Amino acid sequence: MATFTYDHIHLRSPNPEKTAQWYERMFGADVLRTTQQGKPRIDLKLGGANIFIAQTTPDVNPAPTTPYRGLDHFGLSVSNIDAIAADLKAKGVEFTREPETVRPGVRICFLRGPEGVSIELLDRNHKGA
Repeated sequence: MATFTYDHIHLRSPNPEKTAQWYERMFGADVLRTTQQGKPRIDLKLGGANIFIAQTTPDVNPAPTTPYRGLDHFGLSVSNIDAIAADLKAKGVEFTREPETVRPGVRICFLRGPEGVSIELLDRNHKGA
């Protein structure tokens, strides 16, 4: 069976900078500010975990009232993503984004899990084209 490991948490915020500052202040998270596709990007490292904070737009639904079902998505690291995606498809998994290379060496895809939870698979050591 394929090996799946934890990769990251992805948060959405109307004010990513304020959110990052809160995690930094409250928990001592390391904040990394970069640019991706010409837009500001804020990533956190907290307890060895990667936390990505994305800017919301006005058309994004507000956060639900707790308790609620689901989350934006969680990511799992894999090796040989295309073979794993093919195996999951054969098992009837619904993909919401087919495998694609998003930058050199990084290939991703998204699938829908129970309760509509979005799951990202990431191959950060992809050797293919």
